Amino acid sequence: MWIFDTSRDKKLYHTALLLMRIVVGIFMFTHGLKKYMMLFSGELIQFPDPLGVGSTTSLVLTVFAEVVCSALIFIGLGTRLVVLPLIFTMFVIVFVVHGADGFGNQELPAVYLLIYLVLLVTGSGKYSIDHLISRKRSKVTY
Repeated sequence: MWIFDTSRDKKLYHTALLLMRIVVGIFMFTHGLKKYMMLFSGELIQFPDPLGVGSTTSLVLTVFAEVVCSALIFIGLGTRLVVLPLIFTMFVIVFVVHGADGFGNQELPAVYLLIYLVLLVTGSGKYSIDHLISRKRSKVTY
């Protein structure tokens, strides 16, 4: 019965990775844009500083992860590399920023953390710029 079949349909697998990259990329990108606007609002920056590097620096690092890295995940460029800042950011949010707040505040960043860990392991899939680069490099003979 197909429900219990554990073999992998490669086209479906790569389509699922594409869908996951697009959705998580768009969601985190738009989430990060709100923080990006904080940088230019002219108001005093009030942002958590869980690592002791300063509120502005923490905000800039978070914006880099959430905006720049999410855009690269969306297109599938350097996926395994660009998930690292997002993994770090979500880890800090779950275990430091909301560490004592309980599951309700940890739930969504923990889901993002899991998705980024999956992308670290699987890579971006066939429908990505990473795949085009990999395919092009494998054709080069030395």
